[in-house]
Amino acid sequence: MEQIQIIDSKKHVGETVTIGAWVANKRSSGKIAFLQLRDGTAFFQGVVVKSEVPEEVFQTAKNLSQETSILVTGEIREDSRSKFGYEIGITNIEVVSESHDYPITPKEHGTDFLMDHRHLWLRSSRQHAVMQIRNEIIRATYEFFNNNQFVKIDPPILTGSAPEGTTDLFETNYFDQKAYLSQSGQLYMEAAAMAFGKVFSFGPTFRAEKSKTRRHLIEFWMIEPEMAFTHQEESLEVQEQYVAFLVQSVLDNCEYALDVLERDKEVLKTYTKLPFPRITYDDAIELLKKNGFDDIEWGDDFGSPHETFIANSFEQPVFILNYPKAIKPFYMKPHPTREDVVICADMIAPEGYGEIIGGSERATDYDFLLEQIKSHGLDEKEYSWYLDLRKYGSVPHSGFGLGLERTVTWISGIDHVREAIPFPRLLNRIYP
Repeated sequence: MEQIQIIDSKKHVGETVTIGAWVANKRSSGKIAFLQLRDGTAFFQGVVVKSEVPEEVFQTAKNLSQETSILVTGEIREDSRSKFGYEIGITNIEVVSESHDYPITPKEHGTDFLMDHRHLWLRSSRQHAVMQIRNEIIRATYEFFNNNQFVKIDPPILTGSAPEGTTDLFETNYFDQKAYLSQSGQLYMEAAAMAFGKVFSFGPTFRAEKSKTRRHLIEFWMIEPEMAFTHQEESLEVQEQYVAFLVQSVLDNCEYALDVLERDKEVLKTYTKLPFPRITYDDAIELLKKNGFDDIEWGDDFGSPHETFIANSFEQPVFILNYPKAIKPFYMKPHPTREDVVICADMIAPEGYGEIIGGSERATDYDFLLEQIKSHGLDEKEYSWYLDLRKYGSVPHSGFGLGLERTVTWISGIDHVREAIPFPRLLNRIYP
């Protein structure tokens, strides 16, 4: 008897197969037992009809407890009533391991309880769907950059310096000196771009921000491309193409997961249409002031309500261009005609999900960068290698960083970024 995965059921309609699964839920009448099964690839229904199986098989089905692991044998058939589209008519059940008093029941549970049991909560249909979308975004990321001749380069996680200062970094002892958990691989990617032309990194980053918003994590994953001989306008085109590619890949390959999450696929389709709209920081401030936001002035950074209003003024992700120099990191290229802004852009996701990409053209002038490093109170010696990039064949170059979890949250249509990572690290949470 062939053992298959649930996801491959459509290839085996009319065949008798065996599936290894867990019991997510069950209900039964006097003559039929309905088992909701999951095997890690999908959720679907198993049906046990009393008159068609030995009595001991039917009694086993009726007595199965939540999360008991089993091997079920039966015929695969189409089921138009389910999200998955198939079910198995069970003829035999073999219990692999019983589960007793599983803590997460079909009833409602509070967030703290679910977070304390995150190692089990991942098994639920909603969390499973979110992780499937996360996985697809990761897969599609590699496809996009490989197809566009980017080379993956892995920057260090332990660093002696920081691209945006050390205020929000985790400090650790590195033998006889200080080191920090990386907040970005960008500076190293700039070095790699000078060697390989177009590069990207994909790894964990850490921010010691004491934030409790639904958009923030302490540990999260970033995709950071960097491109030599590339100005900001060309970088923006890559950014919007990449994001549209991610959305389309989820639409193409995660229909089941999107249905589980009840995500509006027609809305997602609008996010694949290019180009994305653009607005300058100056115009964004004016837009906010005209609409009653008296709490913001030119020179302030945008908060969540501001970003949400700006995003809601458009029907797609929107670029906000050229922020004030004073609120951006030291490495950004100054605007050619203005001293108060830099050549940069943030991409704001629709529906109130906030910034998902931050990027800029990088400064290439050695003396300017040295002055910036000093004015930001950074150690010149720690950045001497970075300054070398401006001494030996510097070229125009641009790059950006996309936050994986915020992107997963947005595309999935879920409420909080903590559901977009398997084991979230939050301000007051490092368990499990």
